[in-house]
Amino acid sequence: MRSEEFLPFTRPSIDEETIAEVVSVLRSGWITSGPKVQDFEAALSEHCGGRVVRAFNSGTAALEVALRLAGIGPGDEVITTPLTWVATANVVLEVGATPVLVDIDPITRNIDLNRIEAAITPKTKAIIPIDLAGLPVDRDQLYTIAIPHDLRVIEDAAQSFGASWNGVPIGTTGDFVAFSFHANKNLTTAEGGALVLPFDVDPSLCERLRLQGVKRFPDGGMDVDVLGGKFNLTDIAATIGLGQMKHLGEFTTRRRHLAQRYFAQLDSSLGLGLPLEDFTNSNWHMFQVLLPKATDRGRFIARMKELGIGVGVHYPALHLFSLYRPFGFKQGDFPHAEDVGLRTVTLPLFPAMQDADVDRVCAALISVLDH
Repeated sequence: MRSEEFLPFTRPSIDEETIAEVVSVLRSGWITSGPKVQDFEAALSEHCGGRVVRAFNSGTAALEVALRLAGIGPGDEVITTPLTWVATANVVLEVGATPVLVDIDPITRNIDLNRIEAAITPKTKAIIPIDLAGLPVDRDQLYTIAIPHDLRVIEDAAQSFGASWNGVPIGTTGDFVAFSFHANKNLTTAEGGALVLPFDVDPSLCERLRLQGVKRFPDGGMDVDVLGGKFNLTDIAATIGLGQMKHLGEFTTRRRHLAQRYFAQLDSSLGLGLPLEDFTNSNWHMFQVLLPKATDRGRFIARMKELGIGVGVHYPALHLFSLYRPFGFKQGDFPHAEDVGLRTVTLPLFPAMQDADVDRVCAALISVLDH
């Protein structure tokens, strides 16, 4: 029987002030998209250097609308990575385009930028890189590749809100930038997301795509001139996000401290593959290790759970999913992504964790591996 409280791999930190603000919104009678969403978008814009930002009900919706705004559709190809949450590639299918996958760099576990140019064809119209676990893709090299080929870049920054590239916050520069504010993210709205728009995109078109394509007129009339979806964020969710924004800096600082404590106790002599030790750019959304190759991951996860510790798997290589097999993908196509996908586990990491929690996780992990 466990004597300690179960430790999940993530848990949101929502303060009492934010909870009170949510209650106030519930009592106001205006709970769907309204003034709180506008306030949240303004706060996000300030974080992103004054760029136009529009809020969505998920990071997935933000990605899909970005593709539509970029004019991506049937007959087009979009380059992305096989090591990501499946939404990154699913949105490509949603707009009728074809995902083209490029293997990862085994050190960063992000898309291998050195392999991208070989995957570009006359049909290639965009690149969707993801900042896995909050470690940003090299933005300088990324745009050095994209710009000469006239490719749109849709940065899947779902995991990197609060991260930076060379001191510049993610979202401040670049083309399209999509964030996720899911419950497990560094900043949460329970469910939600946002899209940072480039300067050549009309925000009103983004807004119409977000809400059924509706265009409203001052006389009360309306028209629908594009096919939109139902992707709007609620004021309830936006209020949570506004409360979270006040703590983003301290959340990131705490995550980095906890990650450093993991590094102090884990090393490659255990047979583990550790993440890149980056304390400049990464927001340490997750702390992922690769288990020794002989380890049965299912048994490892079960044993850790018995010890009161939750771990996650982020992510299986998506080209091996049944949905993607008809595109001709097969085992062996992307060996680095497949290796990481089979061996990765995500250890607990969230701001409310205590130093002693990290110690407990490390002790349990070492014990389980020893046996």
